[in-house]
Amino acid sequence: MKVSELNMDTEAIFKALANPMRRQILQWLKDPAQYLTSEECFGFTQGVCAGNIERLSGLSQSTMSNHLSVLQQAGLISVHKHGQWSYFSRNEDVIQQYIEYLKDAL
Repeated sequence: MKVSELNMDTEAIFKALANPMRRQILQWLKDPAQYLTSEECFGFTQGVCAGNIERLSGLSQSTMSNHLSVLQQAGLISVHKHGQWSYFSRNEDVIQQYIEYLKDAL
């Protein structure tokens, strides 16, 4: 796959993944049932609520909001809004594209 064919911003992804907390968030979203109960996340059908991610991290709401924003801008996570709540999930297509890019580029 050529870089010109990619639907991703590799520089934004490198920046997002440079932070250990952002990598941890991706890990939590990969298998949320390992860290949260199904009841906390309504069966994980919409993703994981920002408040639950914040609680897992122990960080302030503003700091977590910034981390989630960086991951979202990089295309690594998607957000689904339901009323006042935001639910996050991994964007597996972009993650797989990035893995393939790394295999080819490095």
